[in-house]
Amino acid sequence: MQFDLTAEQQAVQARARAFAEQELAPLAGPADERGEFPLHLVQRMGELGLLAGPLKPEYGGAGMDYLSFATVYEELGRVDSSVRGFLAVHTGLVSLCINDWASEEHKRRYLPRLASGEIIGCYCLTEPNAGSDAASIETTAREEADAYILNGEKIWITNGNIADLAIVFANRDRTLRHKEICAFLVDTATPGIWRAKMPGQELGHRASDHARIVFQECRVPKSALLGEAGVGFKIAMAALDHGRLGVAAGAVGVAQACLDACVAFTRDRKQFGKRIADFQMIQANLADMAADVAAARLLVYRAAALKQQGRPTTKETSIAKLFATEIAVKAASDAVLLHGGRGYSNTYPVERYYRDIKGLQIYEGSSHIQRIVIARELVGRGE
Repeated sequence: MQFDLTAEQQAVQARARAFAEQELAPLAGPADERGEFPLHLVQRMGELGLLAGPLKPEYGGAGMDYLSFATVYEELGRVDSSVRGFLAVHTGLVSLCINDWASEEHKRRYLPRLASGEIIGCYCLTEPNAGSDAASIETTAREEADAYILNGEKIWITNGNIADLAIVFANRDRTLRHKEICAFLVDTATPGIWRAKMPGQELGHRASDHARIVFQECRVPKSALLGEAGVGFKIAMAALDHGRLGVAAGAVGVAQACLDACVAFTRDRKQFGKRIADFQMIQANLADMAADVAAARLLVYRAAALKQQGRPTTKETSIAKLFATEIAVKAASDAVLLHGGRGYSNTYPVERYYRDIKGLQIYEGSSHIQRIVIARELVGRGE
């Protein structure tokens, strides 16, 4: 395995880092405090090719390899998990899902517009009674002569209120669970769709747009079907492999940001007449954090490299997601502790990292689900 990034990969990483540090960083804290997504940055990311990711140029894509795209997720994650989360849904779950499963007509209709930021995508899978157990979705698709009629409720839909295009998962026969789930490409302006902000205030990712979406006799043409009827569950699981890679890389970014913040703070902070960086207990903490970040990054890079080769990556992506999010949770907790009272307020960004990282540990399959996925890949399913 090649451990050094190529010149082309370094160029992508540098472009993402410059955008994150120069354009995104000044907005991250204020957007988090206001709970407002910086919508004007979407088309800017499109201009920089960050939304286009691994899509082919013929579909408006940047033609990045998956490792390059992982560095984009990491650089955004270092600065703002809300914007990184937007990208993981918009490109990872929506654009790449369309790229993998859609007809040529759908690819040419949607992908260039998604890649440029002209339209925004969301991924409607999670429901009140179907989170980890995606096969239990209750949203229904009633088939008529020339259309499907959608009825049901989706929650925690990232980008839901700002999206123009939704991938909606619905079941033609709930008694058959995953066997009759279908995926649909739905224009969010279609009659019968009601959208609202999720109630309450999120622990983290406060600048993200999280929506509750209700479908009431929402009629979509049969041409809106993504892939074949009944393969929606397979589509959903395949898309999550894309999304989980984005979460894993983003978690590496959060952990790296915590490490950077701690190194800078412990060098400057003095107690008992010397830098706290000179105390062995602090040094041990920093060393462990650095080792964890390095290990997590290599797991992410390995999963991305295997995906680029076209090999199955479900186990490797889940391992990367599990390890990266777990070590980032610890890094954020340690970062707040090392900053002391200063880490307990939003004067320093480690407070936001601490809140944000919990979301990465939960969505796209919680750490519990990742352990199940990994174990099943190792031992298979019992009778």
